[in-house]
Amino acid sequence: MTQTIEELIPDYIRGLPVYVPGRPIEEVERELKIHAVKLASNENPLGPSPKAVEAAKMALANANRYPDGGTHLLREALAARAGVSPEEIFVGLGSSEIIDLASRVLLRAGLEGMTSHGSYAPFSVAIRASGAELVLVPQKHFAFDLKAMALAITPKTRVIYLANPNNPTGTAFSAEEFSAFLARVPDGVLVVLDEAYIHYAASLNLRSSPEAYRKRGNVLILRTFSKVYGLAGMRIGYAVGRPELLSAMTRLKTPFNTSGTAQAGALAALDDREHVERCISTNALERARLSAGLTKLGLRPVPSETNFIFMEVGPEAKEICDELLQLGVIVRPLGWMGFSEAIRVSVGTAEENEKCLAAMAQILTERAGKGELTAR
Repeated sequence: MTQTIEELIPDYIRGLPVYVPGRPIEEVERELKIHAVKLASNENPLGPSPKAVEAAKMALANANRYPDGGTHLLREALAARAGVSPEEIFVGLGSSEIIDLASRVLLRAGLEGMTSHGSYAPFSVAIRASGAELVLVPQKHFAFDLKAMALAITPKTRVIYLANPNNPTGTAFSAEEFSAFLARVPDGVLVVLDEAYIHYAASLNLRSSPEAYRKRGNVLILRTFSKVYGLAGMRIGYAVGRPELLSAMTRLKTPFNTSGTAQAGALAALDDREHVERCISTNALERARLSAGLTKLGLRPVPSETNFIFMEVGPEAKEICDELLQLGVIVRPLGWMGFSEAIRVSVGTAEENEKCLAAMAQILTERAGKGELTAR
């Protein structure tokens, strides 16, 4: 009997989960007819650098032309900052494309890819989409258990995905812990280190991972312009890795994978250090204020090294998120990321954070009055 197209789709593709984005603020405001604040997607509330906006506008005038497919100017600028050659820089469609390409290059049926429970969902999707077996190692205190992950490596392991700091828990491991982990990883296993939030992490050294990369050939460092640079809507990120690996990824990537406006915006954003420093300092101040406010309400936020706060609130987590939504505050329930009793709140502006705290206080008070609140 002839199979249908649907039946020809492999089971490992058919069973993949669909990425769940945070609800767009326009959709919520249109549906509920209220003013809303979006604290669900870890976006930079201060927006992009004015220099990046101006550069993108200028590049838009040439939108009739294809962009530089080799992203030469941006790769040269990034290479100079990382202390590597341009051949060791890969520019992609955010970090997401690079996460996928690493698995496509190195994994196949019969091999294993590893990450942690409670980490960035596309890691697991990339491994499963390659046809390889997904190995998930439990976290320890909402953080990567690097010792347990090292013990879980087998002869079939080819790729290990780490996020430092981790999304969605906000925790981070030190350069010393990472170095000890790398010492236990065979040369034939690629360690993909996603550092999307590293600029916000006061405890981490921006230069430590490039140093680790120079010592070992099996590290691929990912960074993005979506967070501290405020260019999430332009979808552009990059990797630092061995030229041979990046060459293989280039063979698989979509031609012209990053737009000319994104490249121009990213290049200008790199040079606006004042804006970056303002974003970092503002986030640190507001993160501390938001965390203190949530703690005062009786909640227990996990200490964060990012621009968001993770906390367990009990079995009613999804309902609390829905109630916050009705009050115009969009946050993220985390059941789809393996934490059915937790929520994630992005750090916004002072005004946005104040609205979040007021809405949360109202909900907790009402729930306590009805006896619906689970002990936290």
